[in-house]
Amino acid sequence: MKEDKIKIPPVIPPAEIERQSFEIIERELPHPLDPVQAPIIKRVIHTTADFGYADSLCFSEHAIEKAREAIRCGAGIITDTNMAKAGINRSRLRNYGGEVHCFMADEDVAAEAKARGVTRASVSMEKSAMMGENYIYAIGNAPTALIRLYELIEEGKLHPYLIIGVPVGFVHVVEAKELIMKAPAPYIVARGRRGGSNVAAAICNALIYGIDQKPATAL
Repeated sequence: MKEDKIKIPPVIPPAEIERQSFEIIERELPHPLDPVQAPIIKRVIHTTADFGYADSLCFSEHAIEKAREAIRCGAGIITDTNMAKAGINRSRLRNYGGEVHCFMADEDVAAEAKARGVTRASVSMEKSAMMGENYIYAIGNAPTALIRLYELIEEGKLHPYLIIGVPVGFVHVVEAKELIMKAPAPYIVARGRRGGSNVAAAICNALIYGIDQKPATAL
């Protein structure tokens, strides 16, 4: 019996793949989105193919506008993984004067974490607090980073422009996200267990890409 030959899809330019992908996302959305939040949510769905983010992503009031204004004025981004750092469009961020930082692999962070029996993510947040600047925090892996951020904010040692709280996992993940939503700081949080470094990077990129775009009109 002759086997059917597998049909290889045609080659499509990357920009066209992205355009078609967003068209599919638009058609398959479970419900209309807030026009300001839509670019963030759609880019996360584009990154994950998970339409659950249409409901699980939560935004504090004017979080997107505040974050974009901070980026426009040169704000940097602190991440909890080098994977997230690699995924953020750093050249576009540098156009506004900002840089991306991740301290997880720093020797002093590792030594301090080992000596105290805490996570490197927690110590990384403390290190950022000593840099004398305000940042956007993109947390996609470590709930302990969110918990330490909350404590540092309560202690008056940090004043983030935005906290992107999207760590993935099972232990203290849900609780850490709920905690950060009570902090006196703008946030974008993926409620529940889902998230990841790729999600954190996608949100950062959506914020950066949307800075010079015209605001969307209401549906």
